[in-house]
Parts: sequence; C-alpha cells; structure tokens
Amino acid sequence: MNLHLYPYGKGTELPGISIGVARQAPRGIRIEDRWRRGYFQVWLPQLAPSKALYQAYRAKEISYPQFARRYRGEMKSPEPKHVIALLAATCQTTRVNLGCFCQEDAYCHRSQLAELVREAYRKLPPPPLETSKAFSPPCSMPEIED
Repeated sequence: MNLHLYPYGKGTELPGISIGVARQAPRGIRIEDRWRRGYFQVWLPQLAPSKALYQAYRAKEISYPQFARRYRGEMKSPEPKHVIALLAATCQTTRVNLGCFCQEDAYCHRSQLAELVREAYRKLPPPPLETSKAFSPPCSMPEIED
C-alpha cells in the first residue's frame, strides 16, 4: 500500500502527494509557500480531530487510547468517511503522504487515520489490470452553456 506518514516540514522530500490533515493551517505561512516549506500540497482539515477532542487530549483530560477511540468515532461520519475511501482508492495507484504538526506518529491522529485508510483499502475491489481498457459510461449531466 502506498501510504506514508510525515511531520510537517518534510513534505517536499517525499514522492507522491502530501496531504495536510491538521485542523489548523500553519500560522504565519502564506498559502503559496505551504508546499515549498514542506507542509502539504493539499489540506484536508476534515480528517483532523474535532477541536474539543484535540483540546481534551492536549489538556491530558483523556488518555491516548481514549483519544484514538473517539477520533475513530468522529471519522465514521459521512464526510470524513468518504474522504478516507477516496484516499484508499488513490493509494492503489499513487503514493499518499499524510502530514501533521506532530513529530511522533505513534501519538498523533495520523496514525489512526492511516489505519482507517488501510481498512478502507482492504474493502476496495482490485484496480483494473489495464486502465486503457476501462470503460466509463458517458456523463448524463447536461452541457453547460457559457
């Protein structure tokens, strides 16, 4: 599986697409400089823990196992669940790097997110052997006139 974890600042060193999964964007970094400085190419804050959950963990009101269990529960709602499925499908053909401010993968939500992506990956049908022969029916959406 083409899934890897990294701390912010190391994204430009990695092949594939680097995705930021922290709730907040890096402060003091202009949008156009985020990739150049090794943060991410795409930011998906939908995959970050809720503010309340993050604050409870940072304040040591809950343990890491409690945090991980609650985070996984938050990721079961439709929006993050669909994004996780998309990441899993992307991993079939492209390296995906998940990044966050945390330096340690073991106590960061991105390790739990990686496991959720792996679980979704295992549920996917295998990719077609030859993508050139894949058939996609024509779009049924009406043409948009300018």
